[in-house]
Amino acid sequence: MNQEKTTHDIENDELTIDLGELFSVLWDKIYIVILAGIVLAFVTFACTQLLITPKYTSTTSMYMLAKSNSETGITTSDLQTGTQLTQDYMELTKSRTVMEKVIATLNLDMTAEELSNCITTTNTENTRIMTIAVEHEDPELARDIADALRQAASNEIVDIMGIEAVNTIEEANLPTSPSSPSVMKNTAIGGLLGIVLAAGIIILIFLLDDTIKTPDDVENYLGLNVLTSIPIQEGEEKAKKTKRRTTRRMTKKMKR
Repeated sequence: MNQEKTTHDIENDELTIDLGELFSVLWDKIYIVILAGIVLAFVTFACTQLLITPKYTSTTSMYMLAKSNSETGITTSDLQTGTQLTQDYMELTKSRTVMEKVIATLNLDMTAEELSNCITTTNTENTRIMTIAVEHEDPELARDIADALRQAASNEIVDIMGIEAVNTIEEANLPTSPSSPSVMKNTAIGGLLGIVLAAGIIILIFLLDDTIKTPDDVENYLGLNVLTSIPIQEGEEKAKKTKRRTTRRMTKKMKR
């Protein structure tokens, strides 16, 4: 009965984690954690700069002017209807017909699907303003695609949706700095990942280490009482090693 109780206690002790000791181990290895973060941050920075091609984003926006059947001009109902239809305009802008017109106009070497993946359409809430963003490796080509897309989409929307006109708010700009990738963001993520990985490995090694180091470990893991312990200082160990080496050298000289 006592033996079963002791075994049960030992199993419970094995599941207990000393957080103080765990933090102490992490603090002792803090230089490894910081070094891992610095190294991985540098690797991420280098990969982002050398291996990832930067892309530029050009944007243009237009305003949808719906037809009004009222003699007094545009009513609140017209504005609400136009706002709701903006979602339809956004889908129509990325249609295959519009993509093919842009490809033909600029003589692009890409498919309609590839061009569509470079385009993002957004609508400012409660407005009839649609913004088109084009991301490409060539900033000038991104601008040209955005302008050609705005023109092709405007004609298609007027013909199909029957609205009065599509007015240009902003023509496409020529981007001067890349929109992606974000070097600082990737570097920060790499450094954080390095710190987490290093800390995780240290914690894992600590949890899997079942060697006996202290008298408390003997009592916890083996269930035995320690009568006494003899502390060995680091200086004494070095002195013993030095004494042994000196003795061996004298023995060799005597044999000669």
